[in-house]
Amino acid sequence: MSETRSDGELLRAVAADGDRRAFEELYRRYAPWLTARMRSRCADAGIVDDVVQETFLAVWRGTARYRGETPGADAAGWLWRIASRRLVDALRGAGARGRLRQSLARLRHRDEASAEERVLAGVEHGDLAGALVRLSPELRAVLQATVVDGLTTREAAVLLGIPPGTVKTRAMRARRQLREALA
Repeated sequence: MSETRSDGELLRAVAADGDRRAFEELYRRYAPWLTARMRSRCADAGIVDDVVQETFLAVWRGTARYRGETPGADAAGWLWRIASRRLVDALRGAGARGRLRQSLARLRHRDEASAEERVLAGVEHGDLAGALVRLSPELRAVLQATVVDGLTTREAAVLLGIPPGTVKTRAMRARRQLREALA
């Protein structure tokens, strides 16, 4: 029968030797407790599970260092401090991602038509073919590559043999000239 090791012994074995059994024992002892404690702070079970997992990954990888030699230092408090910092980081990140999603959704649902939509409207109400012919060959080539062929800026740059910044500038110039011609 094996003797039960203290938390400090387990943590030192994980840190010093990468002792998998010590790590598993530590996880069995503290993961349920840490999960329950985190759930009292955060209602999102997915975030809580991620935080607990990241906490134990930090212990396993050695990025979190236990200093058990300090009088009164206990493993539970040490794990709690790691997890609580990770929870704050996760909630900040989730908040920022949520705000970004809301901003993008608002932008997506604006009433203002995009340049491409205006050009397509010009097909019905203007002389698109004539406006395209009046563009310089360089601007037409960029529109062909990015709008008609659906290439990314980087792909169009490779195809046309010009820098990506030039593709963006020419595309912007072409759209402006088309808008003016079709207005």
